Amino acid sequence: MKAHDSFEVMAINLVHSASPHPPAQNTTALREVFETIQADSCPSTYNFHMHTICSDGRLKPEELIEQAVVLDLKGLAITDHHSVRGYKAAQCWLDKVFDGSKVDAPHLWTGAEITSKLLEIEVHILCYAFDPEHPAMQLYLQGKAPRGSDAEAANVITAVHQAGGLAVLAHPSRYRLRATELVRAAAEIGIDGMETYYAYNNPSPWKPSPKETTEAIQLATTYRLLNTCGTDTHGLSLLQRL
Repeated sequence: MKAHDSFEVMAINLVHSASPHPPAQNTTALREVFETIQADSCPSTYNFHMHTICSDGRLKPEELIEQAVVLDLKGLAITDHHSVRGYKAAQCWLDKVFDGSKVDAPHLWTGAEITSKLLEIEVHILCYAFDPEHPAMQLYLQGKAPRGSDAEAANVITAVHQAGGLAVLAHPSRYRLRATELVRAAAEIGIDGMETYYAYNNPSPWKPSPKETTEAIQLATTYRLLNTCGTDTHGLSLLQRL
């Protein structure tokens, strides 16, 4: 069985896997996906970093999810900054379009990108599969970056975990400190994963940056972190960042 074929079989099974939570909050299924992520998983099979007009993207949520369907994505998360409005709109679109359909919709997980502080610098934490109504997440979903102690990465990670989700360090090689320092610090305070596969120079076609990816894989292995991937789309195509 080819890699992409196994991805597809697993994705179909994930939609129907038993869970006490809604599919968008199924962390067990998401962990299973993250454990299979490879360099070619994104952008044609999975994409876990995308923005809509509900933060700083150009796509309407309905346009984004329709594009995901056309691309035949198996799973995704909309990660607007400090907001789940895009996720909710996309989920409503899926519910309407696929209501009664015998065709499986893409697995859409809840997601958000939270501006945080780690080792005294600004970093971004991607949050997945959390309960968007959980009290711990409310101050992080108000459309603006948290301030003071609320912005500390340890507190963001704790809130995500309390809401049943997973926390991932976004694009670890885009900050003012080396990825080695940041990933170690993030692992010490309970981060679940890192955005291992990321295109730092916005190449066309999209592909993970080789040097940064090699380092990220080594760090993920060292600290036993989950691997994720995403285009970080802000423009009009899910196949590119800008």
